Amino acid sequence: MTLKPFILTAVIAGSLTAGAQTLNNAWNSVKTNSTAIINTATTVTSGSYTVTPSLTNDEVIKGLKEALSVGTNNSSASASKADGYLKNARLFIPWPAEAQDMKARLIKLGYQKKVDEFETSLNRAAEEAAKKAAPVFVDAITGMSVGDGFAILNGSDTAATHYLREKTFVPLKEKFMPTVKEAIAKVNVTAYWTPLVTTYNRIPGVKKQNPDLNEYVCVKAINGLMVLIADEEAKIRKDPMARVTDLLKKVFGHKK
Repeated sequence: MTLKPFILTAVIAGSLTAGAQTLNNAWNSVKTNSTAIINTATTVTSGSYTVTPSLTNDEVIKGLKEALSVGTNNSSASASKADGYLKNARLFIPWPAEAQDMKARLIKLGYQKKVDEFETSLNRAAEEAAKKAAPVFVDAITGMSVGDGFAILNGSDTAATHYLREKTFVPLKEKFMPTVKEAIAKVNVTAYWTPLVTTYNRIPGVKKQNPDLNEYVCVKAINGLMVLIADEEAKIRKDPMARVTDLLKKVFGHKK
């Protein structure tokens, strides 16, 4: 073989080898990047949400609690406004059900105005109590034990609020009661109630009435706040603008 063909052959062989190595390196790079992309983008569909592998159960639980805390703060602010309970048909606290006969008799006796004033005082007490409700509720939310966060996340639009009520209502009521008693005293509910119950109990043959107003207002006030918290939860689930923190965006941002 002459020198020129030999040199040409060597050059071609070297080029082919270098080219093959370049292609091999490029292919390895593609595989590596593709794997990284797939690992980042792979999703697992569960119920109404598409969850990335990076979203852990602990993060979901924290997100749910954060949603309830945000909902509680907003709900307390709304309920504590003037007429927050009184003019909201969903929250309005009516005359105690066990004393309806008493209410009917008093109205017949001409006490309609006094009856209305008493009902107004019940709702004013709830509005007053709502001003201090948020820390009590948030404390209950923080201490709430949650096992499967994804089960609640994939539940109904108010699943977290329902879980809160189910798991914390009794201790929540105990902690909220002092606030309610203080509110009842501040708006002077008994000043409206005492004359009415005294007048009624003097009627011959009637069953004496004196419901536990502290218990009644406390339960009704909590129920009203739960209604509003449920509304806030549903809003966070449906409206991206309501997800005011990065965690809320991450947890509730995977809805299909």
